[in-house]
Amino acid sequence: MVILELDLNSDTPIYLQIKEKIIEGIALKQLVPGEGLPSVRALASDLGVNMHTVNKAYQLLKQDGYLLIHRQKGVVIQPEGMPSVDNDYLEKLKNRLQPLISESVCRGMTSEQFMRICHDILGQFEEKGE
Repeated sequence: MVILELDLNSDTPIYLQIKEKIIEGIALKQLVPGEGLPSVRALASDLGVNMHTVNKAYQLLKQDGYLLIHRQKGVVIQPEGMPSVDNDYLEKLKNRLQPLISESVCRGMTSEQFMRICHDILGQFEEKGE
């Protein structure tokens, strides 16, 4: 199990931080298909957050195809593999990148600088995921 480090002072809601950290753990292969995660109650207790916060993160991860929530087996990383890239995902990705790119352009960042950052981040996942 990957250790989730939350920033309680961040503008990003805690449930989104949990969701993003679990996806990052999957991308880094620290969490593998079929691996169990703590129950909502256990993770909430470990993190010192409300159960509803963890439940919301888990439900979003289930909706997006990253988790399987089974009454008997508990919460597990989707054993049948990760969701694939489809048109809906590409549209969502564009919508999430648009404000970041807009802000970067306003601050004078070049496309080469932006792409270098993207390349560096992707490289971190390729190195750790091998």
